[in-house]
Amino acid sequence: MQTVRFTAEHHIFRDTLRAFIQKEITPYIDDWENRGEIDRNIWQKMGDMGLMGLNVPEAYGGVDLDFYYSLILCEELSACFSGGFTISALVIQFMSAPYLLKYGSEDLKAHYLQPVIAGDMVSAVAITEPGAGSDVKQIKTTAVRDGDFYIVNGSKTFITNGYCGDFFITAVKTSPKQGTKGISLLLIDRNATGVSSSKIKKLGWHASDTAELAFNNVRVPISHLIGKEGEGFRYLMDGLQLERLTAAIHSLATAESAFQYTLDYVAQREAFGKKIQEFQTIRHRLAQMKANIATTKAFIYHCCDLQNQQEYAVQECSIAKLQASELALSVVNQCLQLFGGYGFTEDYKIARLYRDVRVGTIIGGTSEIMLEIIAKMTIDHVTYPSKSSNQSSK
Repeated sequence: MQTVRFTAEHHIFRDTLRAFIQKEITPYIDDWENRGEIDRNIWQKMGDMGLMGLNVPEAYGGVDLDFYYSLILCEELSACFSGGFTISALVIQFMSAPYLLKYGSEDLKAHYLQPVIAGDMVSAVAITEPGAGSDVKQIKTTAVRDGDFYIVNGSKTFITNGYCGDFFITAVKTSPKQGTKGISLLLIDRNATGVSSSKIKKLGWHASDTAELAFNNVRVPISHLIGKEGEGFRYLMDGLQLERLTAAIHSLATAESAFQYTLDYVAQREAFGKKIQEFQTIRHRLAQMKANIATTKAFIYHCCDLQNQQEYAVQECSIAKLQASELALSVVNQCLQLFGGYGFTEDYKIARLYRDVRVGTIIGGTSEIMLEIIAKMTIDHVTYPSKSSNQSSK
């Protein structure tokens, strides 16, 4: 198993990114959490820093770096104590824009991808529907061809950046009777006639504008078809591995930040005449958390090696997402316990982390879905190609 080897350039990037976050993001997190909305100018500032297109070729405004830079970005953004802000950033760069990069026409890249990389536009991916959940095959949103347009009708839910986003990479049924071969991807503008969205009130991720979308006879130009008609399901399955890997990195980094935050607290807090960290039961609990984080991190870094080599690592990414999200739940829960009553208040950030981390076992495919994927590959000997279906991006 290869271990990620960060170069001097990687370390410089992490230091620069950390300083940027401390200046431009951390001071505004509480305000964004309270408002339920992120200031759009942060995306432009990140675009100016080259942070919105780390793995995108320079021809489209990116900086064309290896995946380890993206790993660092995911880790550092996840340490800002706002899962809502972090997921909004990750959705733009790793969960929606890649479909444009891999399969979009040059015209779509010029009018949508490049503005996203510059921070001038916010993208979202719209797959989940009220009656389908994780079962992409069961989506009901239709796109019927009408001359030079598709007429789209249906709805989507739990869409990150769905309220403030500028456009949606949307899964639709172009040929409902053809099963998975009848699914296509369309780019739908937020301001197109017939598109409406409403915010969803959530347990956590308060800074993120999660929305329900409705499409009522929306006319979408056929030029907004992403890739080929009927290939949408394949594109989505290809993209899910990156989505799940970045979600795993986010979950683990959240656990790490909660762990460090708790270490600082127990080193100061006293009970019964001594520091909390001096009680053996607490010391051993913290030691076990450290061990669990370290072993999971090693496996996630292995998955990052595979991603950097463009391996289509279905089982590995499913394991990483499963283990990291479940571990994050456990770690943050234990950390809150060590804060005692203060952990149940908004005076300490552990309460926000507790709310935010819960959704990790749901997004990008539930833990149950991850287990079934692993079971199919382990027990039923289902196999997937070792290389991604498209290698146009690093």
